[in-house]
Amino acid sequence: MKKKTLSPAKIVKEKKRLVNLTNQIMKLGPLMRGTIVTNGQKHKQPYFSLNKDKRTHLIYLGERRLEPAREMTENYKKMIKIIEEMTVINMALLKNDAL
Repeated sequence: MKKKTLSPAKIVKEKKRLVNLTNQIMKLGPLMRGTIVTNGQKHKQPYFSLNKDKRTHLIYLGERRLEPAREMTENYKKMIKIIEEMTVINMALLKNDAL
């Protein structure tokens, strides 16, 4: 089976993309892993939910803390997407001894 190699130009392009992705992570701001859920049947209330150490932790958000919590969870999701892309690039560079 033939090893697929990256051209020198492609290696440079991928390394520049890694720098760009790193800069994107640095600009994200506060983040947290978890989800925003609503509890209650008659009066729905927003909570932040986190599963950690096989336990679910809830924090009541109310209206005042809902938007900051939403922003932090979205930042976390963006970070995970960026890390996934960086992983694919780093794997290709590693495979080609280009790191």
